[in-house]
Amino acid sequence: MATQLTPHRVAVLALEPVVGFDLTIPPTVLGEATTADGTRLYDVKICGLEAGKPVRAALGFTILPDFGAEILAEADTVIVAGTYIPQPRNEGTLPDDLAAALATVRPDARIASICTGAFVLAAAGLLDGRPATTHWQRADLFRSLYPKVLLDEDLLFIDDGDIVTSAGLAAGVDLCLHLIRRDFGSEVANRAARHCVVAPWRDGGQSQFIDRVVPDEGTDGTAPTRAWALERLADEITLGAMADHARMSVRTFSRRFKAETGQSPGNWLLQQRVRHACHLLETTGLPVERVAEAAGLGTAASLRHHLRNEVGIPPLAYRKTFRAS
Repeated sequence: MATQLTPHRVAVLALEPVVGFDLTIPPTVLGEATTADGTRLYDVKICGLEAGKPVRAALGFTILPDFGAEILAEADTVIVAGTYIPQPRNEGTLPDDLAAALATVRPDARIASICTGAFVLAAAGLLDGRPATTHWQRADLFRSLYPKVLLDEDLLFIDDGDIVTSAGLAAGVDLCLHLIRRDFGSEVANRAARHCVVAPWRDGGQSQFIDRVVPDEGTDGTAPTRAWALERLADEITLGAMADHARMSVRTFSRRFKAETGQSPGNWLLQQRVRHACHLLETTGLPVERVAEAAGLGTAASLRHHLRNEVGIPPLAYRKTFRAS
């Protein structure tokens, strides 16, 4: 007689106001992970902190989870969905009831977060000294609240063994497919992806979705020089030329620049050139060689190298993914 397969138990924690999109990803994606004969491999349950209590979503509706936080103690994997819960998001602390609930998670359980759910894990101290990611638009706030976390907002997800975090919103799909691959192999993950009509693996990272920001020329500090440089990316721009434009010494300019942007002038300039190249790949039909020249990256080989480092995919793959039809 065949041994009956015990599904991997997953508890998805909904914290008010929850991000509804994030909350539906695990039951949808993990729920489609099956054996060849259709046996489900995950038992996915959604819970709130209190059984029978509705949980308000961030935009326009309220859900009623089937379970309370008591199921966290039974779960093999706990996933915290994105949330606007104020204490972890704004103060770096946990409400007492949430802290008590998380304390019931088994020591051998895997813990994951989708999008801003990482704020909850960080507030619980679970991410101190560990790599993690969250939505790129929340990265600065996250760093200010949780400086001990090794945040990398460029990645779609980060697997650090018993802790797995994903970037913003739809990156939760990438995280869940990764969990399936890790637990049951690529064939099962690919089958789930086909059912959900999504790519089983997305090339690149979250950085390919970050907007290019142009500073206001009227501001003080190094912002006018950054605006000046953005208009001349195809030209050779030296550190000395940038300092001269800002009417500062190279040393003072470099210090001010790092304080205002968190980057050295050279790293910032390279990043802007890569982003401009991405813009040209999205909006023009220029050959890769011309894109490289127009962005100030020199050669097609240089563009390929830097685009892979910054975004994770080569120029033609980027154009195919993002160019408007």
